[in-house]
Amino acid sequence: MSYQQPVYGAPPSGAYYINVLGQEQGPLDVGQLHQMALAGQLKSSTIVRSADNPNQFPAGQIPGLFSDKSKMIAGLLEIFLGSFGVGRFYLGYTGLGIAQIAVVWLTCGLGAIWPLIDGIMMLLGKVPDSDNRPLID
Repeated sequence: MSYQQPVYGAPPSGAYYINVLGQEQGPLDVGQLHQMALAGQLKSSTIVRSADNPNQFPAGQIPGLFSDKSKMIAGLLEIFLGSFGVGRFYLGYTGLGIAQIAVVWLTCGLGAIWPLIDGIMMLLGKVPDSDNRPLID
């Protein structure tokens, strides 16, 4: 029998139950929880429990499920400093940050609508981080 070394930063395996309006739903694996989080059906504050442990905790404590970046900080950085690509750099999108700088400066500021709309989308939680994890509230 061979032992497989766990991958650093990989989400834990196992089944989880979520508490929605006082009702438990599950069992759900981490992949299903990730899809629910991306769709906005699961917040970092949603109460979950592991199938093998009765203790409840917020979904944001499951490693790798949510980003460590805040949607409020990302959105405000993008709205106020988006001409410099700061919101995109914050989320790990280096290429898009450079593209925003180029578009805004090459259009003499007319391209500044892009960072404004981008910032609003970040505040609404519609933009994940560069690892495709939803931003925390």
